[in-house]
Amino acid sequence: MPSLAPCQEEAAVRMTGIVKRFPGVLANDQVDLEVRRGEVHALLGENGAGKSTLMSILSGLYFPDAGQIAIHGRPATIRSPRDAIQLGIGMVHQHFMLVPVMTVTENIVLGLDRPRFYLDLGKTERELLELANHYGLRVDPRAYIWQLSIGEQQRVEILKMLYRKAEILILDEPTAVLTPQEVTDLFSTLRRMAREGHTILIISHKLEEVEAIADRVTVLRKGRKVATVERAQATKADLARMMVGREVLFDLHKEALPAGEAALQAEDLHVVGDKGLLALRGVSLTVRSGEILGIAGVAGNGQRELAEAVAGLRPCKRGQVRVAGQNATNCTPRQAIEYGVGHVPEDRLGTGLVPNLSIADNLILKAYRTAELARGPFLNPQAVRALARDLVARFEVSTPSLETPVKALSGGNLQRVLLAREISCRPAVMVAVHPTRGLDIGATEAVHRLLLELRREGTGILLISEDLDELLALSDRLLVLYEGQVMGEVQPAQASIEEIGLMMAGAGHHNGAERAPEARAL
Repeated sequence: MPSLAPCQEEAAVRMTGIVKRFPGVLANDQVDLEVRRGEVHALLGENGAGKSTLMSILSGLYFPDAGQIAIHGRPATIRSPRDAIQLGIGMVHQHFMLVPVMTVTENIVLGLDRPRFYLDLGKTERELLELANHYGLRVDPRAYIWQLSIGEQQRVEILKMLYRKAEILILDEPTAVLTPQEVTDLFSTLRRMAREGHTILIISHKLEEVEAIADRVTVLRKGRKVATVERAQATKADLARMMVGREVLFDLHKEALPAGEAALQAEDLHVVGDKGLLALRGVSLTVRSGEILGIAGVAGNGQRELAEAVAGLRPCKRGQVRVAGQNATNCTPRQAIEYGVGHVPEDRLGTGLVPNLSIADNLILKAYRTAELARGPFLNPQAVRALARDLVARFEVSTPSLETPVKALSGGNLQRVLLAREISCRPAVMVAVHPTRGLDIGATEAVHRLLLELRREGTGILLISEDLDELLALSDRLLVLYEGQVMGEVQPAQASIEEIGLMMAGAGHHNGAERAPEARAL
């Protein structure tokens, strides 16, 4: 790859009049985009605005129906990701392009034309570890993709592009799984790359992230370009207004509520992860009715296993789970539902919803046995449609039909369907895992409002997120997990992001106990 000399004004990417249609959808409508060599350029917009489609065209996954592309001033025809890689373009997608049954290392070398005759996986693993340590993206090169959490899989995608040494690097939500210190380090690295002449394109829904890193910002809405502005000349409110076409409420009103009875109690939980190692080691916590208990931590530190143990999806090796005073340890998912557990998993389509089923069918997955919806062994179609219509209206799900498969919905509407189903069951405890990951600012605002309404109605909420701003805004109390242990408890109103970030990285053990030994095989 030729060395890059710094040049702030030269256009590295110029996309002109880009049009891309899918059946029934005009995803990109005459979009123009110019990205300078040596800049960090942010692409903002709501879910479905066309950002990922535009970047997928640039990275070779889609071919435009109309328009031209020039790379470093030369016309380019990009018909495949291989073409893009040869042009020095790499993209980390929001929906991962990984093979589950292969290891991290195998996924990263997949598709490379080097080495040609002898594949030295040991050498590649060492190179990956160096990259991972350099960028603070901790991942086991020998782990299989199916063993990794959603956040860890995103790290693999980032490492894959870094390993290919892309000159033009497209990052879709790159910081979702990093601690604040790691975000700072990554931004410092991206800035250094930009000074050396690399071009960085970031798709992000986090306005604070854009303010921290971007030189310029392009906003898309409903498939069309709204504006390209210098980041320093646009406020957070300006950008939000351009994104959604209206004023956005940034400050959440969270009223003070009296502490209720214990809705969820976990005592000395020891839970084994997919790798056969202890993912939780002695975790104890209490969530009270009308309270949001936030769980902070970098992906892969036991958050997923905690949520699944409470929801009846993963057995406990040791310890106890109680829901509204009932012993729910090692219960089945159906028993967890009967005890009053609602669950919004991190993987909406893989775990939370059935992609090929209709919206109506997904909305009744927890209630189809009830007398209101069933006549003996048969469903009552009229009652099902009436319930689905009511929930779609109440939760403002945007859909052409109740029979639309949920896989056709945007991320925000997927989350509304999932929350509508879980909230309508009136749970005693709601386990919400990354409830706004990948959502635009308007959809995030709606999800936050729904969670606060659920809190006001007396539900205890276990909120697991890697977005510290979200946790600090919503939580009444905050616990930090590191390597399957509780590092400490903080009060959101008094905590600093730096303090929480250190705890997320394993420093500042605040609960007075000695750290347990490293995870061991059972």
